[in-house]
Amino acid sequence: MMRTYEERFLWRLDWNLLRTFTIVVEQGGITRAAEFLNLSQPTVSSALKRLEDTVEKRLLDRRPGHFALTTAGETLYRESHLLFGSISRIPSLMAAAENLVTGHISIAMTSHVTCPHFDTILQQFSRTYPEATYSIAVTESADVLSRIRQNQATFGVCLMREDDPSLEASILYREFFGLFCGISHELFGRTNIKPEDLSGKQSVSFQTEIENGPLFLVRQLRERVHLHSEPRGVSANLPEVSRMIIQGLGIGALPVHIASREVDAGLLWALPPQDDLPAIDIHFVYNPRRSLNPAEAAFIRMMSEMLRDTSLEERTYR
Repeated sequence: MMRTYEERFLWRLDWNLLRTFTIVVEQGGITRAAEFLNLSQPTVSSALKRLEDTVEKRLLDRRPGHFALTTAGETLYRESHLLFGSISRIPSLMAAAENLVTGHISIAMTSHVTCPHFDTILQQFSRTYPEATYSIAVTESADVLSRIRQNQATFGVCLMREDDPSLEASILYREFFGLFCGISHELFGRTNIKPEDLSGKQSVSFQTEIENGPLFLVRQLRERVHLHSEPRGVSANLPEVSRMIIQGLGIGALPVHIASREVDAGLLWALPPQDDLPAIDIHFVYNPRRSLNPAEAAFIRMMSEMLRDTSLEERTYR
């Protein structure tokens, strides 16, 4: 019987070659991959050559001092990531045949997510399904979305600048950003501060405040009061931005409901403007193509029910 190209490709492909290719990409080169696999460099190079012969495409651009993926290589690496992610979850998926809900839940989130509604779900789920296990990775929002697209996490909690048709995303909560200074700043403790008093003052910012980034509204808040156009300090991590503000590096924006604790502790001082503050949405995101183990399916179902039954106003923190 005549087979199609796709069928011939499936039967000819050596999965070990695909694994070797994936490790070469992740290790950033043949030498490191050979060390990782405990193989010789010629053996790894030969495996890559056989894989390129199988797919009939050049996958790597290898020159002295240069290592990069071709367009075909990028496509193959992306799909192999999804493939090996699915294979690694087979043991958990097999647990679906049992009545006991088990499995590992991998969470990727941006720094310093403070959401009582999410914490309540985590607590309720832990009590209901004591056999489930968890891991939480804190990283930048762009990396969170990348991990979800590549099937490397159960779900993510992060900022989103625009919709992604490949993902399911809902607003988990809404927060408002205000401006603050630290205890050593000249404006700390002063009352009746006017917006023009902030003009030209040094500032610190989030990396995602750049134009068209998910915190571009926060950048506009700094521009409203004419803070110095070039931030003195930048970080993608909320606690580190807070640290820079508290230590007097400059004025910066923080979520009001999070900064309130440092304000009450006498470490931060709220600055104008106090009204018309930028509203920033934090999203709950997952990949609908992911094959879920029982614990993952139950958690996403519980979160979805909470988001459906709780109004956004209730999930807005001021």
